[in-house]
Amino acid sequence: MHRQAKLSTGRTYHFVDELPPDYEHGRTPVLLCIHGFPDLWYGWRNQIKPWRDAGYRVVVPDMLGYGGTDKPHDAAEYTTKKLCNDLAALLDLLDVRKAVFIGHDWGAYVVGRFALWHPQRLLALVIISVPYMPRPPAYVSLDEMIKKFPNWAYQGYLNSPQSMDFIEAREQRYYVQEFSKGMRGPTNYYRTTKLRFDEEQAANLPTSLPEDLSVLLLWGTKDRSTPPQAVAASSKFVPRLQDVALEGGGHWLMLEKPELVTAKVLEWLDAQGIKGKRKGAKL
Repeated sequence: MHRQAKLSTGRTYHFVDELPPDYEHGRTPVLLCIHGFPDLWYGWRNQIKPWRDAGYRVVVPDMLGYGGTDKPHDAAEYTTKKLCNDLAALLDLLDVRKAVFIGHDWGAYVVGRFALWHPQRLLALVIISVPYMPRPPAYVSLDEMIKKFPNWAYQGYLNSPQSMDFIEAREQRYYVQEFSKGMRGPTNYYRTTKLRFDEEQAANLPTSLPEDLSVLLLWGTKDRSTPPQAVAASSKFVPRLQDVALEGGGHWLMLEKPELVTAKVLEWLDAQGIKGKRKGAKL
């Protein structure tokens, strides 16, 4: 079901909200899925129904600047603190105390920061394709990062003749329709580097994720943006990290290997005791 609502933060979000057949408010686990760049709620289309049918409530927003969600012009509106406050407000709107957060690409970065800004609102964390990165001790500008890493991973991916093979014509039409509304919002995420650094320094956010937070990282062995050394570095800051390499997978794992991603997440949730359709303590 598609919904649109104004949050307590003042921003209006579009989101998909799918309830399982045996849904019990306060008892059925909620999966909140956050897309990356350049994507939409639609990026999770292959996972929504299987996860719902497995007994989970699945909530998938268009993030700020995308699709049917508000698109402020000012880049200062896109800091991760404000995005995380929006997601907390979305949980409040749904009367959900805690959820499993699942993020891909920029969404993985955002949900990792959500675990720092609102640690009490997570049941567990799943990050896909972008390992958790701690806040840096000193500000590094985007220009400096480009000088240090001149060959950005996406360039190699986009250069590949197979880069669009997994998107069908009707799916491509939907993306074209939505992104024709403008790209200022989506690209604003890249304009927040200094703003994000300043707000995290001011709040003195911890560098590591909470010790009691279970975290799953799914990454593709052919994803140039997630080399094994990045996964190893991330593990130093994620006490309860389980990383799973998907052989032959690239950056867009939900689209390239949809059944495998769906199954791996369900298996891991079950192992954490976060079971669909369960009758138990309030969440």
